[in-house]
Amino acid sequence: MKHLSTLALWASVSLLSVSAAHAAPERFSVIFGGKTVGHLDVDTTGAHSKIDFDYKNNGRGPTMKEELDVDADGLPVAWTISGATTFGSKVSETFAKSGTTARWTDSTGPGQSVVRAPSLYVAQSGSPWALGLYARALLKRPNGELPALPGGALKLAKGETLSVAGKGGPVTVTAYTLSGIETQPETILLDGANQMFGYVTPDSAILRQGYEGEEVRLRALAAQWSTDRYVAIQKAVAHRYGAPVRIRNVRLFDPRTGTLTSRMAVIVNGTTIAAVEPNDSVASPGEVSIDGAGGTLVAGMTEMHGHLGQDSALLNLIAGITTVRDMGNDNAVLDSLITRMDASIIGGPRVVRSGFIEGKSPFSANNGILVDSEAAAVDAVRWYAARGYWQIKIYNSMNPAWVPAMVKEAHRLGLRVAGHVPAFATADQMIAAGYDEMTHINQFMLGWVIKPSEDTRTLFRLTALKRLPALDLSSPVVQHTIQLMVDGKKAIDPTLGIHENLLLNRDGQVPAGAVDYYDHLPIGEQRGLKKAWIDTSAPGDDAAYRGAYGQIVKTVRMLHDRGVFIVPGTDTGGALTYHRELELYTKAGFGNAEVLTRATWDMAKYLGEEQRRGSIEKGKLADFFLIPGDPTKDIKAIKTIAMVVKDGTFYYPSEVYPNFGIKPFAPAPSVALPTKAIAAR
Repeated sequence: MKHLSTLALWASVSLLSVSAAHAAPERFSVIFGGKTVGHLDVDTTGAHSKIDFDYKNNGRGPTMKEELDVDADGLPVAWTISGATTFGSKVSETFAKSGTTARWTDSTGPGQSVVRAPSLYVAQSGSPWALGLYARALLKRPNGELPALPGGALKLAKGETLSVAGKGGPVTVTAYTLSGIETQPETILLDGANQMFGYVTPDSAILRQGYEGEEVRLRALAAQWSTDRYVAIQKAVAHRYGAPVRIRNVRLFDPRTGTLTSRMAVIVNGTTIAAVEPNDSVASPGEVSIDGAGGTLVAGMTEMHGHLGQDSALLNLIAGITTVRDMGNDNAVLDSLITRMDASIIGGPRVVRSGFIEGKSPFSANNGILVDSEAAAVDAVRWYAARGYWQIKIYNSMNPAWVPAMVKEAHRLGLRVAGHVPAFATADQMIAAGYDEMTHINQFMLGWVIKPSEDTRTLFRLTALKRLPALDLSSPVVQHTIQLMVDGKKAIDPTLGIHENLLLNRDGQVPAGAVDYYDHLPIGEQRGLKKAWIDTSAPGDDAAYRGAYGQIVKTVRMLHDRGVFIVPGTDTGGALTYHRELELYTKAGFGNAEVLTRATWDMAKYLGEEQRRGSIEKGKLADFFLIPGDPTKDIKAIKTIAMVVKDGTFYYPSEVYPNFGIKPFAPAPSVALPTKAIAAR
């Protein structure tokens, strides 16, 4: 669930925070895209440590200060954490243990527990340094496991040992994997004294200062370690039967009519749909038979705003998302991931790539290609065109004066253009410059409430939304922009769900968008969901942000009513949050069948792939999913998935979810193998 974009790095390091007595100062660099964007500083005296954690990537990031005391076993007994999260919400977390009583307060509220055996408090909002603390404590346990507070258990697994080089000389480090309370394991590096050396992912790293030169190699190793895990999962859960598969007793969602068929049989052979037949058709010898139990088959959905990573790939797939449009990534990392998924080495969706182009500034997002001139920007367009990208995406720090030339070259080369509104520009200007699609509803609306001189490269592009309640949506400035969209036949990717989270999430409350899956998640994920994204403490801000969300929903409805084409994407990792995105569209004027058609057939057509996918028909790719209910009556039915098929490979989420600590939502259908056949994986 946690993809390491700017938001997701903060979310995934929320499992972290502190070490035992270590007198020498510890200094770490936070690195994105080869660029140091922040620091993690730790000073320890005896059993007491002070931690300063701060980074800013893409104009935002967490700022945290901590103080920590540990006992003789290196377990926390006192801990305070204060600061602000990536999007600005305030943090005031405390933990204290006295005797057998442990008490804590985090965003979920106060809690306490009687501790009769060694236990680890896992900080909700701590820095990555805690991983070293947890690892040292777990290394002292025979089974590498300890109960965690507020709940669950933390587990440690030893990985590869290697040598790293830097200004301090060669250091031997060992990789360890921490898991048990989040959906994804975390990989850290400890030196020979078991002190923290680094935290690594395939696309970012936090490393001991002086060893930043090892970032590329260590990220590659992190990718390989992650791949090894997903290869093992794929072998266990991907069913390739080596024979025709007849799925009986299912109704098909027809995206052209928005209705369900009568009960039918769908036959899959290899990667394609071999036939769609009456339910009572006689099976041929040697077929595998799957009983759909009267459920509904829906064509695979398309997540139109992903930043796909290996950790989110399989989770997207088993949520019924068989295609993801990636909207910006480390190009090399994504290329490797696509290669592995397309070869079925690991499970994941097919990918439509967007070429991310950003201008160089102190607020740059360190993804894709960064440019410092119009010529370099146009060259970046050519680079992406030569490598088969579907479109380019323009970002916040781009010089608006360069956009017309970029658009002209992109269109000449057959690429579409989407993007944010660059700082000091307006949506009207980008529409006039030739954007085919606007990205994010806040980017589209900001020009109505901010001054031309105000800088949207920072969190201001989010906090300024509290001005929206005072806006008259029938005003000429609003209607002019909407008419430009209508006249230009432009599309918009509003990412409504991320704005719901941003503007409505409050500390201690289960978000409305997560109520249907909250209880299925491990405790670390549950705690994270009960954390506000923004600071609403100033007088009037809570009401202003809530009012802003209402204005956003009204604007999306207005766009839809006026015929502006809306594409469904999340920017929150997809998977379960994609289901919420579709649900929100029904609150903005879409009918259930309409939004399901939009997620399947319409997106396949929009991407030029309707001949291969988007509906369940003979000759098309075997990309679809099975649900027990009827999504035309209740869009929430898509959240209960019993089976997903992609390219003829069958996945049963009830087998996959336990690998992520998630309780399944539906049992697998009944599968009968032919008498003489053996299922091949």
